[in-house]
Amino acid sequence: MISLINVYYEENRFAILYRLLGERTPDQSISHKGMPDYPEHVEFVESLPYKTWCFIHAPEEDGYVGTVYLSKQNEIGIFIFNQYQRKGYGQEAVKVLMEANDGPLLANINPQNNASAKMFESLGFKHIQNTYAK
Repeated sequence: MISLINVYYEENRFAILYRLLGERTPDQSISHKGMPDYPEHVEFVESLPYKTWCFIHAPEEDGYVGTVYLSKQNEIGIFIFNQYQRKGYGQEAVKVLMEANDGPLLANINPQNNASAKMFESLGFKHIQNTYAK
């Protein structure tokens, strides 16, 4: 059973989050286009960008397996370290986040990220739009 730990309670949050960000590929993200330098990353984390932002802790693993957040617009974002992907941690974390937050929730997913789309669909999310950017 996973638990969600507020990222701001973790002393090593900047390093852990930076390592996680470094694993993202273009098809896994919508907003992340390039790797920021470390000071830019620290500034972003300190800006309190999300309503809720948690590390996903799985007791059977060594350390955190990823993060999940809820934006100020009630959009769910999730990323799991590569070595822990496809083990059910993402789905379990989203379920916990959903239970703790009433109201409509959204998930913006890169159209090339089929695994994420399938996971959210399995949790009852419905495809409602495609958004284009230039």
